[in-house]
Amino acid sequence: MTKKLLILLFFLGSFLMQSQNLVWRTNMTDAIAISNEQRKPMLILFTAAGVPDNLQNEIFKTPDFAVWSRDNVVLVKLDLSDINASDSDKEQNLRLKNAFGVVDLPEVCYASASIRKNKTTFSALGKIAYKPGGARSWISESDAILHPSE
Repeated sequence: MTKKLLILLFFLGSFLMQSQNLVWRTNMTDAIAISNEQRKPMLILFTAAGVPDNLQNEIFKTPDFAVWSRDNVVLVKLDLSDINASDSDKEQNLRLKNAFGVVDLPEVCYASASIRKNKTTFSALGKIAYKPGGARSWISESDAILHPSE
């Protein structure tokens, strides 16, 4: 009986760990459609190879962030060093980086967007870089950007 219970707990535990995996969109067109459908702003992570992993490890890989992001944002990851990205995607990502005023990587921008007559219009809500203090502090600062009147 104990053996069966341990096996059941092992499978349930691995299932719960898998359910905490974040879904990062890499295609901006898809992300905009999902953002508008769900009526949530996008959290756009600008990153590249060789940048520090602090933001990833201390914020994005926490259960607090997983719960918060699921309820509040559509996750978008734009890797400026992705060798598998098409030339047009690379150019688009670089234009977005410049348009949002991103200087240091990694950095997160919050935005919403609309597409009318094949023209995309972004509305920047704010940006935030990594700061020591943990996920709860980072989430609190993000909430202040996303909900300034509260």
